[in-house]
Amino acid sequence: MEYVEIALATSSGTQAFEQKTAHLQDLFKYFPKDQQIFGDDPRIQHGRGKPAPDIYLVALESINARLRREGKTEVLPEECLVFEDAAPGVEAGRRAGMRVVWIPHEELRKVFAGKEEEILAGIPMVGGAEGEVVEEDRKMGKVGDGWGELRESIVGFDYARYGIQVNK
Repeated sequence: MEYVEIALATSSGTQAFEQKTAHLQDLFKYFPKDQQIFGDDPRIQHGRGKPAPDIYLVALESINARLRREGKTEVLPEECLVFEDAAPGVEAGRRAGMRVVWIPHEELRKVFAGKEEEILAGIPMVGGAEGEVVEEDRKMGKVGDGWGELRESIVGFDYARYGIQVNK
């Protein structure tokens, strides 16, 4: 039986993340500690936060480092599925060469109404955070390429669409 590899990649710093998610430890216990990547991770250069792809590439490398130690096949970026709530994160995931499921807050969805397909393609709508540098080292996708999905909620997520079999 194959398992889905899982990592966490958040722009939040370690301390802020712990404060915001203290009540969700039953969920986050499933993420191996060395596969939890935070915005203050020293492997992410200053100014290379989302929408740069670095945080997702570091998360993938954290998975692949363990797989190499175990003598297993590495995961490729195109085999990854990113869940994001923010447009810069969607762009970061797409620039990393990964599929993205975008689940924006209702108010954010209103802000980007009519631009959803561009967001899902990873096409920049706004600049990065102040001082952020997004190089063209990795390209965004194309509108309608099927590598981005917009959802109102994670509830009812179609795992099979992405080749994931869930045993209940």
